[in-house]
Amino acid sequence: MAKTGKPRSGSMQFWPRKRAKRPQPRIRTFTKIDKAKPVGFAGYKVGMTHILFTDNRKHSMTKGESLRWPVTIIEVPPLQVIGAKFYKKTYGGATNASTQVMYDKLDKNLARKLTPKKSKEEKKLSDLKPEGYDEIRILFATQPSLTSLGKKKPEIFEMGIGGSLTEQYEYVKENLGKTISVKSVVEEGNLIDTHAITKGKGFQGPVKRFGIALRESKSEKTRRGPGSLGGWKGHAHFMYRIAHAGKMGFHQRVEYNKLLLKIGEDPKEINVPGGYVRYGELKNDYLLVKGGVAGPAKRLIIFKEAIRPNKKLGMETPSIEHISVSSHQG
Repeated sequence: MAKTGKPRSGSMQFWPRKRAKRPQPRIRTFTKIDKAKPVGFAGYKVGMTHILFTDNRKHSMTKGESLRWPVTIIEVPPLQVIGAKFYKKTYGGATNASTQVMYDKLDKNLARKLTPKKSKEEKKLSDLKPEGYDEIRILFATQPSLTSLGKKKPEIFEMGIGGSLTEQYEYVKENLGKTISVKSVVEEGNLIDTHAITKGKGFQGPVKRFGIALRESKSEKTRRGPGSLGGWKGHAHFMYRIAHAGKMGFHQRVEYNKLLLKIGEDPKEINVPGGYVRYGELKNDYLLVKGGVAGPAKRLIIFKEAIRPNKKLGMETPSIEHISVSSHQG
C-alpha cells in the first residue's frame, strides 16, 4: 500500500507556524512572586559545552554519582533600569494606562532609540501614586557594548516585578537609572522558563518542514510532496492542514522548567581557545543551563522564574567538578 505522505503526529503542535516580527522575544505572562525584585533577566546565547557534576537530588537513582550533562552558555551583562510602565486591570486583562516613567539621563545610544517612541503621557515618578494602578512593570535595556558582539544598539523590554504594588513602586524608585546583575534576580538550582526566537532555516520543502513520509519510488511527479491536496482542489482551494513548502523557523518559542546549574562571575574559567564559534570570548557573568536553548548564537534570550515549576526537576546548588573548555574551532 502506498504511503499517503501525511504529517507525523505532533507536526501541528504549533499552528499557525507564524514567523516572528523581530529577533527579540516578548513575554505575555509574568510569574507571581512574593519578593520585590524582577521576575526575569536576559542574556545572549553563546553556545554549548558539557559539565561533570555530582548528583545531589534526593530521590535520584544516581544520587552521589558523577554525571555528564550538556549545557547551554548564556552571557548575562548587567541590565540598566531605564523606566517603568503602570498598568490597570480591565475585563480583558492588564491594560497599559498610557503612563510611563523614564530615566532622564540616558546615554546617546538609548536616547537615539527611544526618541521616536516617547509617550506623550510620560511623567515623573514623584508625580505618580501606586494606589491609582494595579501593576507596575520595569523597563530594562541591555548593554551589548560590554560584550564581544560588535554592536552598540541595545534591546529594550519590560519585565514584571514581584511583591505588592507598594513594594513594586519602591523598587522602581530605588533602582531607576541603576544597573542590575543577574545574581539579584535568579539563583543556582532554580527552574527558569526561556523565551527565544528559533533559528531561521529559510524556504524548505514539506519533508523537512513538516516531517511527512517519502512516497513510494514509483509515485508520479514527486516523492517529497504530500500524497493528497484535499477534496477542494478543484476550487483552487487548499486546506491549511496540507503540508506545503514554505519558510521554516524564526518562531517564538517558550521552554519551561530549564534547570539553572551555575551562575559564573569569572569568564576566564569558561572561555575556550580562539573563542566560541560565531560568538567570540565572554567578558561578563554567564549562566549554565541544562540542555539546549532555542535560537542561534548571539540571539537575545529572555528568561524568568518558572511559571509552573516541576519540583521534581529542581535541585540544590550542584557541585560541578569539571567544565569542558576544549576548543570549538574546527
